Amino acid sequence: MRIVVQCFIFDVSVGGNAMAGKPSIVFAHGLWADGSCFNKLIPTLQAEGHEVFASQHGLDSLESDVACVNFTLNHVPGPIVLVGHSYGGTLITKAGTHDRVGALVYIAALAPDEDETSQEQLDKFPRTPIFEHVDVADGRVWLKSSGAPHFCGDLPEAEQKLVLATGAVPVADLFNQQVPGTAWRTKPSWFIVANDDRTVPPDLERSAAERMGAHIRPVDSSHVPMLSHPDFVLGVIREAAESLDA
Repeated sequence: MRIVVQCFIFDVSVGGNAMAGKPSIVFAHGLWADGSCFNKLIPTLQAEGHEVFASQHGLDSLESDVACVNFTLNHVPGPIVLVGHSYGGTLITKAGTHDRVGALVYIAALAPDEDETSQEQLDKFPRTPIFEHVDVADGRVWLKSSGAPHFCGDLPEAEQKLVLATGAVPVADLFNQQVPGTAWRTKPSWFIVANDDRTVPPDLERSAAERMGAHIRPVDSSHVPMLSHPDFVLGVIREAAESLDA
């Protein structure tokens, strides 16, 4: 009897990018979203030679979400441009202290300081319309279909429905949780301010960007410029990546 044994060897070391010198890109999504919210950006960045990953965190706790971003950062070679949308801005603020992260890009995002929670940062500004269109059930905060125009109203109706169908649902106290880390104090940052945002106040975005000394890039967009203005967002990510190439 002849026995054939096949041995598969996996190289788990972190190597270089597909095209030498290209920074990696890691995305962190926010509430009522998952990694697919970056699907208009990822193929282009991959085609340009970047290694790209989107953290798929469950919005179960701030600690577990930051841990998820961190093990994604562990997986890709540096330097890394870390990109966060909405609550993802809180995540990149915490996880961005990782030594492989060279630059931060905030998209219509929160960016709390070390001594404030996401909710405390929000509470400094007038309440936006989105919060009149949520349900709390099973300890989770669900976005109603009536909230879509306030979240992603500059998308076609079919895309708005897709956003609602694919969004992860946060635990109710997520914005009141805290973990250490304020990466924007030490890492160069870019901030896309969504001028027509009805979820995170545009004034909060501008204030946060000014506080961190970010490169401010405004756009007339709803809360989801990566979906409604992907070329603009790609331009800002390229700008951050080029700063690391330099």
